[in-house]
Amino acid sequence: MEVNFRAVLEAGGPSFMPTQIVQVPDHAWLAVGGKATKRVIATLNGRPERLGLLPQEGGGRYLMLRKTLCQQLGLEIGQELEVSLAPDPNPDYVDLPDELAEALAAWPEAETAFQAHTGAMRRAMARKVADAKRPDTRARYAVELAERLARGGHPFRAS
Repeated sequence: MEVNFRAVLEAGGPSFMPTQIVQVPDHAWLAVGGKATKRVIATLNGRPERLGLLPQEGGGRYLMLRKTLCQQLGLEIGQELEVSLAPDPNPDYVDLPDELAEALAAWPEAETAFQAHTGAMRRAMARKVADAKRPDTRARYAVELAERLARGGHPFRAS
């Protein structure tokens, strides 16, 4: 099941984190499963992305788009875009950057701890590593995350 619509990129998101959002019309989020659907494959101007279908205060849903994704798509606040939504057939899927995959493979305890986290937390860990611009920074972040996980610590807090 897939639904298409046009939307405008808006400033928004949680007040503590200014970001870019796309309002999803009621007919669209209801068509892909309604409140039961948490993750979708959103095709934005022809580019598929795995995204969360996030609830709004007072009802409705929106998609939050990372700054880097908007830059890659050439989108700015106020621009219109073509959106296609379909339920994500594998909502817990996490695209691991190579550096993190290698670090987890080196520490079986870290990989076990990584898998014990929710899909959202695993995606956040992968995103932290993937969003680093320099290869040495990605490698350092991956090793730090794996070490913290292997010790049983929180992935984002130094103990």
